[in-house]
Amino acid sequence: MISSLTISERHTALVLSVVVAVLGLAMAAFAQHGVMSTHGFIALGLGVALAFLVGRTLYEPAPHASRADQYYDEPTRFGIVMTLVWAMIGMSVGVWVAALLYWPEATPALPWTSFGRLRPVHTTGIIFGFGGNALIATSFYVLQRTSRVRLADSVSPWFVLLGYNLFCFWAVTGYLMGSTQSKEYAEAEWYADLWLVIVWVTYFVLYIRTLARRSEPHIYVANWYYLAFILVVAMLHIINNLALPVRWNSAESFPIWSGVQDAMIQWWYGHNAVAFFLTAGFLGMLYYFLPVRSGRPIWSYRLSIVSFWGITFFYVWVGSHHLHYTALPYWAQTLGMTFSVMLLVPSWASAGNAIATLNGAWHKVRDDATLRFMFVAAVFYGLSTFEGSFLAIRPVNSLSHYTDWTVGHVHSGTLGWVAMIVFGAIYTLVPQLSRRREMASSKAIEWHFWLAVSGTLIYVVAMWNAGITQGLMWRTYDESGALSYSFIQSVEAMAPYYLLRTLGGLLFLAGAVICAWNCRMTFRSATGEILDRPLVGQPAE
Repeated sequence: MISSLTISERHTALVLSVVVAVLGLAMAAFAQHGVMSTHGFIALGLGVALAFLVGRTLYEPAPHASRADQYYDEPTRFGIVMTLVWAMIGMSVGVWVAALLYWPEATPALPWTSFGRLRPVHTTGIIFGFGGNALIATSFYVLQRTSRVRLADSVSPWFVLLGYNLFCFWAVTGYLMGSTQSKEYAEAEWYADLWLVIVWVTYFVLYIRTLARRSEPHIYVANWYYLAFILVVAMLHIINNLALPVRWNSAESFPIWSGVQDAMIQWWYGHNAVAFFLTAGFLGMLYYFLPVRSGRPIWSYRLSIVSFWGITFFYVWVGSHHLHYTALPYWAQTLGMTFSVMLLVPSWASAGNAIATLNGAWHKVRDDATLRFMFVAAVFYGLSTFEGSFLAIRPVNSLSHYTDWTVGHVHSGTLGWVAMIVFGAIYTLVPQLSRRREMASSKAIEWHFWLAVSGTLIYVVAMWNAGITQGLMWRTYDESGALSYSFIQSVEAMAPYYLLRTLGGLLFLAGAVICAWNCRMTFRSATGEILDRPLVGQPAE
């Protein structure tokens, strides 16, 4: 990692490491105790460790001049490793909290083991730890190949990845210690949010600088999706997390938004986090790795562009459908519902475009488990977007809202769409990064595929049935007009579904463990053969 940096880049890295250490020391000293102080010591430890690593190699020989003719893939390799690390953390905690719904008495008498503290560890670990690292790592890889240029510099990618993972670690440890802003998918405290803004702006600037230096005139569509993901997520994060600290030396704050405005801003953020973090970025991944793995061009490049603008325009209006039957003005609810239904058109355009790309390559789907991951991801993307539009319709929402149907919908997207395309991209990337033709074990990929598909189907079908059962029990009346079922009866009826949910999550976790083992073995057996094309003037891949 460090040996690939020039002498001046090592000096820059050393300065940044010292800055992180000083920032951590200041936080720890200023806060004196509590969550903020603990996070300060974490930053101090990271800064000191990095300063030590960089300082050891400060005056070692500079890399060969031929470095400029090669892609810079060390950050991508690190990002893939962190993707798998967060997969283990987030999925393990997810299985734990799912089991607690079936065995609530299994919660130890420790505050950090309560469902309320563990649940955001799961959501943050999966969405931001697992998904975010996968997006950043693959975006660096795809940007270089489609632009036919090396990343604009060699320090910024490391600052982005290390700084981003510091934010994720601050977030999950803060939740375990009871620190939260109580905003869905945005629970980290104010100083962590400020740190993420610095990291994210650096990411955006690096992406733009690299695009500006491209030797390929055309900007491939995957970069459109990645860039929309980076830009809009920055806007969402900043606006939703505007908050005033109660004290500058504590992990306590309150949002500047209040009442129904706070709810509207939160779900404008929440659904657009789904749109631009969990959809746009991963569509960029799909539009690069699916054609590469299948050996087929995108079925319709024009359709991919039309889909991009449709998704970008429609998605930003749909957040209010989360607030049906609330104090939000009726017209705003209707606006969100209408755009949610319209969103089905560009979403299915991308799903259909991906599936049509496989025309002439179905024999590869049959024989190649990696390509099968991508195919299943495209199918689940189409199913999830249809379900999302359907659930946004007000009469349907009256049945589904506050039930486990929503949980099933979310996991059909995260397990079936997001995780499947990530694993497909990983199985395509890791051999390239290891300079191998294939993964260490093709049989392990098959095992992972069937465990992942089985786990997803068990989980999602169980939650669909659970949600519909809940909705019907809550709205069933007897002859006298009273509710036929008490709330506790509806909870007791969920027991078999929650057990199936735990089983499905366990199967999915087992597949992820196999993936991590397979990647480790592949990285360990790396060869010296360069399989990638050099940086020369030729059409983008």
